[in-house]
Amino acid sequence: MTTSEPVWLTQAAYDRFAEELEWLTTTRRVEIAKEIQEAREDGDLKENAGYHAAKDEQGQIESRIVELEALLKTAEVREAPEAKGVVELGTVVEATIAGRPQKFLFASTELASETDLRVFSPESPVGKAIEGLKIGESATYPAPNGNEIEVTITGVETFRA
Repeated sequence: MTTSEPVWLTQAAYDRFAEELEWLTTTRRVEIAKEIQEAREDGDLKENAGYHAAKDEQGQIESRIVELEALLKTAEVREAPEAKGVVELGTVVEATIAGRPQKFLFASTELASETDLRVFSPESPVGKAIEGLKIGESATYPAPNGNEIEVTITGVETFRA
């Protein structure tokens, strides 16, 4: 995630991401540095699989730290909005998509771990098509093959984590 747009998070999600960031920047950074040092002591770095694996993991850790810092910096922490029959960030949406009924959370993908529901973000093709729609309204969005897919909103509920 590299956007500077505000991201809606529940307090529980924010706290979980903050804890992950704390763990990565303290405990895990120290552990991976130690693993790299130990692997470096094993000799020839060109053929040292342990060293290269640890360096790769270090890169992944640093990337995740940057991602979490950006997320927490732009987070808008609040409870889910009370459903008013309109698709808005933080609502559970019931819709018919390409003739099939579906139920999903309309929120940033970072909230996927907070629910068993599928999550569609406002940046997704579905999200762009449905944001602001009322129950009974329809829209279309482009499929990867260029065809248009129809989505009709059949319900909007308040998200309960």
